[in-house]
Amino acid sequence: MVERPRLDRIFHALADRTRRQMLKELSTGRRNISELAAPFHMTYAAASKHVRVLEGAGLLRRKAKGRAQECRIQPLPLKAAYRWLLSYQDLWDKADRVLE
Repeated sequence: MVERPRLDRIFHALADRTRRQMLKELSTGRRNISELAAPFHMTYAAASKHVRVLEGAGLLRRKAKGRAQECRIQPLPLKAAYRWLLSYQDLWDKADRVLE
């Protein structure tokens, strides 16, 4: 079973659409923080704050590459969140049958 504080950090990180989009970008390969910031027209500092939240949830790892900070996705925490959501599958399956 996944500890509650870890799930709290994961879902907090996923609650923001900017961070979800950053994860989607990282799912196709490594990016530096400036590359993650570019689609949102945000400052490096603002993007770095989002990266810190994702990193705190264990959803990405950051590594210095010269002056740049390279980020890569860490998918296992997403699996933990998925497993937690699956524990409610019976409920949404029942709701689907009621609506039919």
